Amino acid sequence: MDTFRTDLTFAGDEEEQLGPGAGIEKAAAPAATPENPLPRAVLRPNSHWLLDGEWQFALDPDDRGLRERWYLGHRYERTAQWPGSVEAHMAEAKEQQQSSPGWQDKVVAWYEREVPLPERRGAGPCRMLQITFGACGYETRVWLNGRVLRTIEGEKVHLGEYTSFSYELPEDALRLVNRITVRIADTMDGEIPRGKQQSHVYKRGGIWYQTYTGAVRSVWIEPVERNRLRSRLTVLSSYRDRFVSFDLTTRTHDPGLYDLLLTVTRARDPRPLLHKSFRLPLGGGDKRQRITVELPETHLWSPSEPNLYRLVAQLSGPDGGVSQIEAFFGLRTVEARGDTVYLNGEAVYLDGVLYQPGTATYEEMQR
Repeated sequence: MDTFRTDLTFAGDEEEQLGPGAGIEKAAAPAATPENPLPRAVLRPNSHWLLDGEWQFALDPDDRGLRERWYLGHRYERTAQWPGSVEAHMAEAKEQQQSSPGWQDKVVAWYEREVPLPERRGAGPCRMLQITFGACGYETRVWLNGRVLRTIEGEKVHLGEYTSFSYELPEDALRLVNRITVRIADTMDGEIPRGKQQSHVYKRGGIWYQTYTGAVRSVWIEPVERNRLRSRLTVLSSYRDRFVSFDLTTRTHDPGLYDLLLTVTRARDPRPLLHKSFRLPLGGGDKRQRITVELPETHLWSPSEPNLYRLVAQLSGPDGGVSQIEAFFGLRTVEARGDTVYLNGEAVYLDGVLYQPGTATYEEMQR
């Protein structure tokens, strides 16, 4: 079978428009063609509040913050821009001397900022607020007004530098002005995935690049439905058979019967190619759903003909709330035989430029 798989795994779900929140950057209203300024490939027709910008910042070289409970209150003497790397923030704070090595066995940093409570239009029992980190780590802990948060997956400590993760903000912990505290820890442990970045094993020499860790992607607050589709989507297709499977994740707090509605169109044509509904009996928690449908037509994607399809998925339930996600996908096959890469069964020539050194001009790269 010719299969195409793309993992669009981005935690975070949104819902309807929010009202203005003082001191928080509000996203632009959705345009006719949805735009997505957030680090994820799944879209939602709503607003969000970016928390990027200036945060209070402190290094914790002796790892005293947890013992001294900095999350309950701490005097921060410096600030740092989020997103950004801990290494850059350390350099800006002049905590690293010129004579010190470019690596350290362990780095612990704390970030904190106050966030006014966003105004939620039509707030009710079916809605809640969620905070999402596009990527942060390697080890991340988050507190809301001194109360430790657990990720949607139940993690008290999120591990990983390249995956996004979200927290549902408990209503009883919210205030008119809320304090978000983040502790980030990283080590030079060679067992931690880091590509060619420095590690405890490869400290010096070679071509090991400097580390780039910490608050490396955006963080934002958004409203979510209690019962919803999460922004996790996998598309698996056999274009010759015209079958496409969508792996969606439902998150429900209220067990009951739910309706899932799928609509597929061409990217630039609003007329539905497919419009199907499914009845789902759901309990509490997260559940992965695989829905397989047959498309009435299939056009392959290639650089010369970038044919795309648009999926709109809606989940509605007994509480009357409706959650919606949107994504674009293409149908194509990629395979390697010998020393040749084939796209849709045809050999394709790939040319990659190594951008090194960093001072190279565009003319030098062309040459």
